[in-house]
Amino acid sequence: MLTAALEGMPAVVLAFLAGLLIGSFLNVCIFRLPRDLSVVAPRSFCPACEKTIAWYDNIPVLSYVLLRGRCRHCGEHITLRYPLVELATGLAFALCVAGLGLTLPALKYSVFSAILITLIACDLEERILPDEFTLGGTLVGLVFSAFVPLEFGLARILLPISVGEPWVSVGESALGAAFASGAIWLVAVIYQKVRHREGLGLGDVKMIAMIGSFLGLRQAMLTLIVASLFGAVSGLLYILITRKDASTYELPFGTFLGLAALAVALVGEVILVWYSQLGAP
Repeated sequence: MLTAALEGMPAVVLAFLAGLLIGSFLNVCIFRLPRDLSVVAPRSFCPACEKTIAWYDNIPVLSYVLLRGRCRHCGEHITLRYPLVELATGLAFALCVAGLGLTLPALKYSVFSAILITLIACDLEERILPDEFTLGGTLVGLVFSAFVPLEFGLARILLPISVGEPWVSVGESALGAAFASGAIWLVAVIYQKVRHREGLGLGDVKMIAMIGSFLGLRQAMLTLIVASLFGAVSGLLYILITRKDASTYELPFGTFLGLAALAVALVGEVILVWYSQLGAP
C-alpha cells in the first residue's frame, strides 16, 4: 500500500506544479475578465505602475516570496490573492491525482476545482461571476459527463431504457444544471417579490448550473444546502461583528457556492474514493 503511494508521488508532484502554472493563468483571468480585458495580450503587468512583469518575477508563489509581495518597479503591494490562488489550484490538482490517479475523473475534478477557485476569487474581489467560467463551465461539465459517468437518477427514469449510458449521464448533467439553477432562480424571484429588492444575482444562477452540470442533480442540491447554511451563519456573524446594516449588506453567495461545491466534489468524489482504495476499514 505504502509502495503504491510512493510510486504515485511523481505524478502528484507534477500535478501540483501544473496546478501552480494554471493558477497563475487563473490570476490573469480573475483580474482581467471583470474589466473586459483580453487574457491573452498584453503580457502580465503591474496594475499600479503598468510596467511589464519579467518572467523571473512571474514564477508562481516563489516570485511573490522573493519580492516580499511588492512590485519590483514601483514597490506597490501585490495582493495575497495571487499566491493563494496558485497554491489552492496546485493542491486541488495534486489531491485529484493522488486520489484518482492519472485518469479522466482526476482531470474532470481538477478542471472543476480550477473553475470554482476562479469564481470564488472573482466574487470576493469584484462581486462578478464571469460568463466565461459559469456558462463556459456548464458546457465543459456536459462534455465531461459523456466520458466520466454521473450517478444515475432522474435521467434514467425519464429516458427510454434503450438510451446508452453515456447519454443517460449527459442527461443527468443537463438535469442537474437545469433543476438546480431553476430552483435558485425561483427562490430569487420570490425573495424579490417579498422584499422588493434583489437577493441573488443572475451570476449565482449560472454558477449553480455549472455546478449541476459537473456533479449532477443530487450533488448540486447538496451543494445548495451546504452553501445556504454556511452563507447564513457566516453572513450573520459578519454582520454582528462589523455591525453592518443587515437590510443592505450583500452576501457574496457565489463564494459560498464555490466553497460548498469544492467540499462536495473533493471530499465526496476524491478523498472518500482515495480512502477506500487505501483499504481503510
